[in-house]
Amino acid sequence: MTVTIFHNPACGTSRNTLAMIRASGEEPDVIEYLKTPPSREQLVALINAMGVTVRDVLREKGTPFAELGLADPKWTDDQLIEAMLVHPILINRPIVVTGKGARLCRPSELVLDLLDHPVASFTKEDGEVVSRTT
Repeated sequence: MTVTIFHNPACGTSRNTLAMIRASGEEPDVIEYLKTPPSREQLVALINAMGVTVRDVLREKGTPFAELGLADPKWTDDQLIEAMLVHPILINRPIVVTGKGARLCRPSELVLDLLDHPVASFTKEDGEVVSRTT
């Protein structure tokens, strides 16, 4: 199985997601999207593959979201995508893509549904234990 993660190593949720992928026996293609941002086409394809709105992928915390006034409903999807391309930190993370689909993995355990052999349990960085129930 091919697994791709759009990853920010400074983000605990992203680190936990990456660790769960690796614990499941997969070595993903890791794209540090702040260093290598997706193209407009890639970003639109990811949003479509996840079946979410552009706003669902827009990150507020720790970004220029408020400074740019992006909460205002006047912004079109194309304008919001442009803001994410100019300021990749606005792209929420981690986004994981596998043969089973694409998903924004917040919380990190959402990645388990995308893996062929997910771990039965995992301890996150903060000590929280995630147990797979299905």
